[in-house]
Order: sequence, then structure tokens, then C-alpha cells
Amino acid sequence: MTARPPAPATSGTRRTPLGPVGSAVHRHVTSLQRGYLDDRGDAVSALARLRRGIGRPAGETADLWGLVGTEPLYEQYERRELTEDELRRAEEAAHAAVTLWSLHQQSHHTARMHRRPGPELGAAVRGLAPGAEIDEPTRKRFVRAGTAADPVVLAGRLRELVLLLRREAVALDYGLLADQLYIWQGPGGARSVRRSWGRSYLAVPRGGSGEDPGTAGRNAPGSGADGDGPQDPDTTTPEDETS
Repeated sequence: MTARPPAPATSGTRRTPLGPVGSAVHRHVTSLQRGYLDDRGDAVSALARLRRGIGRPAGETADLWGLVGTEPLYEQYERRELTEDELRRAEEAAHAAVTLWSLHQQSHHTARMHRRPGPELGAAVRGLAPGAEIDEPTRKRFVRAGTAADPVVLAGRLRELVLLLRREAVALDYGLLADQLYIWQGPGGARSVRRSWGRSYLAVPRGGSGEDPGTAGRNAPGSGADGDGPQDPDTTTPEDETS
């Protein structure tokens, strides 16, 4: 599986084609997310179990076997479309993305915290600050995540940012994040991903409002961010299901 570098960031929300890891994560999270929003007991239980895997290596927590959605990747490995090293990197990336989403979605019963296409990490974090301002404590957390030395440490530092995003009901594209976490582990990958995150963080939307596409309307009546409005409309398209 050839890792392609992230496309240059032109806006916070863009339809970047997903690779095998991002596609597997997108399909799995979309299914779990629908179940959670429908208050299905199996989905609610799965999210609670997944949260226990945040910041831990993939496969270490036996209770999560079969919950991360990596089956398509193992099938590719059996067909020899993935090498042993590629599978290991894919496992770590998928595990981190799915467990972080499970934390992000927690307590949001009407709004989807995974959106495809949705904001890249940098754009989502920037959306936490009003207008064109930069919140220095949040920026420091963002920088700290970018300097992580390995994927497990990175996932632990991303947890701090996800908690902030959850508090403000700011969504994230977890398919894109999964692909970036996969790329991060390859030669030169961390540098490419950091560059893409940095660009999306600095790309303040035009128009002077400073409002990011992924956060617009999050506190508006009926947005579902406060749990009082109607269910967040499902804008997933057929392409989203297969991309």
C-alpha cells in the first residue's frame, strides 16, 4: 500500500480521496455513529469499550478485538496487498482514529462528530477560537501534538484536543485523520502531516467572520449541539459510503 502525502490544505473542509485505512475507518465509524445516534445498546456499549483503548497500542486491549473495524485491512494483508510493516502502521492508525472518535462522540446524541468530508485537524482546532483570534493555550496543545515522537504518544496528545472539540461540538473528518496517522509513521510522513495540519490551522476562512465550515451553526437553534434541537441531519452521500 503506497502512502501518498496529504494534499495541500486550501480550506478546512475538502474532499480528499481516502486511502485503504481512511476508507475502513470511515465506513466503520459511520456505522457505529448511526447506531449511537439511534441509541442502540450495542453501539453505546462499543463506544464505551473503545474509549478504554485511547493512548494504548493497537491490539493490546483484548476487549477491543473486532471493534476497531480493521477487518478490510486484514483481508488486504491476506491477499498480500499489504506488507507486514504496512499492516502494523495501518492497525495503529485505525486504532487511534476510532478510539479518539469514540471519545469525541461521547454525550453527543444528536450531532455527528465524524463528518465526511469534514474539517481537517488544524481547521477544527482553529475553530475553537472566535473570529481570527488564536487561543494560545489551545495552540500550544496543538503544537505539542505535532511534535509527538511515535503514534501512541501522538494519540495521547490528540486526546487533549479531542476533549476540547467535544466540549464545543466541533466535528472532525476521522477518515482523513486515519490516513494521516498512517502516513505519519512512514519515512518523512510526520513532516508532511504536520505541514498539512499547520496549513489548515492558519487558513482562516474568507469573509472576516472567522467561522470555520465545520463549526458554523454549532450553537444555532436546532443544531443539536446542546441536545435540545432535532437530530443532526445525515448529509452522508453514496460517495461517502465508498470513498
